[in-house]
Amino acid sequence: MAKQLMIKPEKCIGCRTCELICSWNRGKKFNPRNSAVSVIDYEEAVISVPVMCLQCEEACCVKVCPVGSMHQDECGTVKNDPNKCIGCKLCVNACPMGNVTFSQASRKIVKCELCDGDPGCAKYCPAACLVYTEEEDGLGRKKAIALTLKNVFGAEEAAK
Repeated sequence: MAKQLMIKPEKCIGCRTCELICSWNRGKKFNPRNSAVSVIDYEEAVISVPVMCLQCEEACCVKVCPVGSMHQDECGTVKNDPNKCIGCKLCVNACPMGNVTFSQASRKIVKCELCDGDPGCAKYCPAACLVYTEEEDGLGRKKAIALTLKNVFGAEEAAK
């Protein structure tokens, strides 16, 4: 069974350590703008949620890449080969979650590639909000989180 990065939003304390360590691992500088993870604060719902590539089994970004730059490795991790990438940004547009971005500064695609099997965001998360684990029911857990967030935001909209 493959490992996957699991998000437990109920544990997130909004410290943004994941953003900092990701930017460090990617470019040896602490700059959240260069991070492949972003913590989104939902003030009205009083929660913070780290957002990054979900490593989709049937990744739209891989399907639309005209040069094969976006690909899945043998473990199922969606990766981008910067030597093949032509910067067309089709992968950015194809991601239904908006978790693939394009850095104007580096002129490269930015997305989580799980730090080659040792994701720093999970390793250094002080609240264990991000966990890299073999999950028996990963899809079930992801659906449960999505439903929880939908309910939180649905209730928020109804209150307006």
